[in-house]
Amino acid sequence: MAIVKAVCISENKGERKKPVAEVELRENHGIVGDAHAGDWHRQISLLASESIDKMRALGLDVDSGDFAENITTTGIDLVSLPIGSRLQVGETLMEVTQIGKECHHRCAIYDQAGDCVMPKEGIFAKVITGGSIRPEDEIKTV
Repeated sequence: MAIVKAVCISENKGERKKPVAEVELRENHGIVGDAHAGDWHRQISLLASESIDKMRALGLDVDSGDFAENITTTGIDLVSLPIGSRLQVGETLMEVTQIGKECHHRCAIYDQAGDCVMPKEGIFAKVITGGSIRPEDEIKTV
């Protein structure tokens, strides 16, 4: 079963996100109070805990939010989801809009490890139906 491991937010772009107990998603906006929310295609970012584990295996002390992802997942192969896939996460519905991203500036993670998983294994989505998401919420493809 696929579940949410952590939900994370930040006040500013370009910084690690902090895990919180719950986030509120607003339709066509993203997470209320998160720097990446707005009227665009990358309202929510998701990264698998399995991807974070790869960076830990390289000796990095990293955890949920350290790659600036909003939702850390487990039990779902995010990068295999085609663009347009819909995910029901808790009471919310989101649509996958982008797989991976181009990093224009190498981050501190890249400088430490010589690699970073977010550009290759992170995905992005827009909010179709708002609501709350908490750790342990189930993730279903619909």
